[in-house]
Amino acid sequence: MKKAYYHLPGLFEFYELYQVLLPLYRQHRDWFYDWCEIGSIYGAPADCLWGGGRAGFGEHGPREVLALMQEYGISARLTFSNSLLREEHLTDKKCNALCALFEQNGAVQNGVIIHSDLLLEYIKKTYPGLYFVSSTTKVLTDFRECHKEIQREDFRYVVPDFRLNKALDQWNTLSQAEKDKVEFLCNECCWPGCRDRKRCYEIVSRKNLGEDVEHACQAPNATEGYRFSKAMKNPAFISIDDIRTIYLPRGFSHFKIEGRSLGSALILEFLLYYMTKPEHQLEAREEIYLDNMLDLF
Repeated sequence: MKKAYYHLPGLFEFYELYQVLLPLYRQHRDWFYDWCEIGSIYGAPADCLWGGGRAGFGEHGPREVLALMQEYGISARLTFSNSLLREEHLTDKKCNALCALFEQNGAVQNGVIIHSDLLLEYIKKTYPGLYFVSSTTKVLTDFRECHKEIQREDFRYVVPDFRLNKALDQWNTLSQAEKDKVEFLCNECCWPGCRDRKRCYEIVSRKNLGEDVEHACQAPNATEGYRFSKAMKNPAFISIDDIRTIYLPRGFSHFKIEGRSLGSALILEFLLYYMTKPEHQLEAREEIYLDNMLDLF
């Protein structure tokens, strides 16, 4: 059976959590499922012009963040999925410095999650050592359009819109090489009937460009915010059993966990659910909660 590779949120945003989790993952590998690995950790620092999807945050510097990823041999992905970039934005010093730094690969290559083709062409030319992931902010809900995206040689991975997750008859038509490029978004809480998803992402892009804009979500029960229990009831939710019994046997192995805008405590619950054996979840939770370096709340 193929292994599952998880792409986890909070490269900058949850540095403190990973600073505690990754040593635990190495020291107590038997606490975690042997059929899965950490494929990458993604995110962006605060005030990042090229950022998108969710507004980044985090107090730790990029060299510190990169050093942690290199220590544990994990690919770091910069979330540069702003969909509204113009030519004048390409010279942004902070984002260029991040690309230059993260292009300096250790044992593993680092990448960029991207929306804008303008930015894609710029980074390809200027920082050729980085790989690319087509962002879910493109909201590819039509399978034919998603398939075209998968066929683009620019992208190592493509994250479809979550509403395509269960289109198994269509996913089964892909070649194995194409299946290897698909990265499913597992734990989306968004209402499947939402028609404003692209607009919601565009608002984040505008905020990162310095515009004073807000978006009021019109989905049912939107005021509750993200709840993992609610995400599990979403018809597009990919459970741990789905991964093992449906997706891996069909040849899919890449799974994205969302959550950059959430808190460390909730991210920990995702990691316990998707990666940790039930009989060791309490031990892992105790080790992390009782670590004096980490404030989960």
